[in-house]
Amino acid sequence: MYLSRFLSIHALWVTVSSVMQPYPLVWGHYDVCKTQIYTEEGKVWDYMACQPESTDMTKYLKVKLDPPDITCGDPPETFCAMGNPYMCNNECDASTPELAHPPELMFDFEGRHPSTFWQSATWKEYPKPLQVNITLSWSKTIELTDNIVITFESGRPDQMILEKSLDYGRTWQPYQYYATDCLDAFHMDPKSVKDLSQHTVLEIICTEEYSTGYTTNSKIIHFEIKDRFAFFAGPRLRNMASLYGQLDTTKKLRDFFTVTDLRIRLLRPAVGEIFVDELHLARYFYAISDIKVRGRCKCNLHATVCVYDNSKLTCECEHNTTGPDCGKCKKNYQGRPWSPGSYLPIPKGTANTCIPSISSIGNCECFGHSNRCSYIDLLNTVICVSCKHNTRGQHCELCRLGYFRNASAQLDDENVCIECYCNPLGSIHDRCNGSGFCECKTGTTGPKCDECLPGNSWHYGCQPNVCDNELLHCQNGGTCHNNVRCLCPAAYTGILCEKLRCEEAGSCGSGSGQGAPPHGSRALLLLTTLLGTASPLVF
Repeated sequence: MYLSRFLSIHALWVTVSSVMQPYPLVWGHYDVCKTQIYTEEGKVWDYMACQPESTDMTKYLKVKLDPPDITCGDPPETFCAMGNPYMCNNECDASTPELAHPPELMFDFEGRHPSTFWQSATWKEYPKPLQVNITLSWSKTIELTDNIVITFESGRPDQMILEKSLDYGRTWQPYQYYATDCLDAFHMDPKSVKDLSQHTVLEIICTEEYSTGYTTNSKIIHFEIKDRFAFFAGPRLRNMASLYGQLDTTKKLRDFFTVTDLRIRLLRPAVGEIFVDELHLARYFYAISDIKVRGRCKCNLHATVCVYDNSKLTCECEHNTTGPDCGKCKKNYQGRPWSPGSYLPIPKGTANTCIPSISSIGNCECFGHSNRCSYIDLLNTVICVSCKHNTRGQHCELCRLGYFRNASAQLDDENVCIECYCNPLGSIHDRCNGSGFCECKTGTTGPKCDECLPGNSWHYGCQPNVCDNELLHCQNGGTCHNNVRCLCPAAYTGILCEKLRCEEAGSCGSGSGQGAPPHGSRALLLLTTLLGTASPLVF
């Protein structure tokens, strides 16, 4: 009974917890770069992939407005209240702190009342467009981990573009379009993130979801990061291994969530009607009370700490890496090419540490045939790279294939390896043994395989003799030509001229003039061939 009651309570707690916490509080377990473990060799460092904690990145940004004088208050002007657009007795005055609305108020802490906000000048120059670019710069590559949230104190704009840069503002690309009418504003069909999928998650869309004109209740605009994560990690982001696997193997996906700068392009303020009320232009302006950007420094999974010093973010690199993003190996740690860490396998990932350069640890002995070494991590071995003077091996102590050791030379002699010079027609391959002897084909001999064994003659290599003047005589008056074939009289054929040509044609007879030899003579020829006699037998 107690067990069933306990299980019921546990099931209820799991259900409540899942409702109260739709997303994991901790993204992965990559908060440690290394730890000491005990092995048979003693205490050693175990390295793992690591990254800084996700945080509020607005604390570290610089904001720039274009045009620079777009903020209200210089000169002072009046504007209409949000709740009542026809009560236009509110004042913006940059010289009075209580009435000023500078850009930094987009990022200050918001209490309950009153809201602090940045505000633009009003649309007093209508019909000239009222457009503002707000650029957020970090001078550092960051990875976004949560939705970008922009809270407007005015109505949400009728037209807006969120853009990103990956090269510190030199080039820009759209992140998302926002409009009350996407087709009219940007010639795009309206969509929401829910219309996307794993295969289209990188698609740039225009949404009408957040542009509802001049209303008091609808102030917030989102760029949905977590909803895009959910295509890989599930609706509650429980399957982070799947997301990390995709980020590891798909550079375009990883770059999609990576920025150095963001730019908010406000193209048309909230109008709320079809036509602009030219008699009350003070009701049209932009005002932003809060911008939220959560993310982390991009350190290529080689750091857990990102330091903000002298108005600059820098990773505190581990794994023998260096650079603002830990994007290269430290000096004397270039034993293999730099590589970012990997999220996989879960939960520790792979550190891909930079290893010592061999020259820096004094173990690059190549007998003068190379001045460069490499460390093979899998084998825990140092090997020489690019051995010269026809040498090879871990320390350039062996000869390349096709060369053999010069017994009279020292290991550091440039002439320590001598070419085999195996005859290509007589040898099986171009390699020789340690004494310089090549491996010969059948019927071939000699150190370089350029001589023939008895019973063989050289003809594009050693070939077995067909005839000779000792054992293999040509019959019936035939003559041996270069030991490779018999030159037979016109009436005879065969390897040793042992057959009548008419026999092959089936025309031997009285009319042919080439009568078949007596039965005994035919047997004699066959016996001569088989025994290889030197001269015909005489009866």
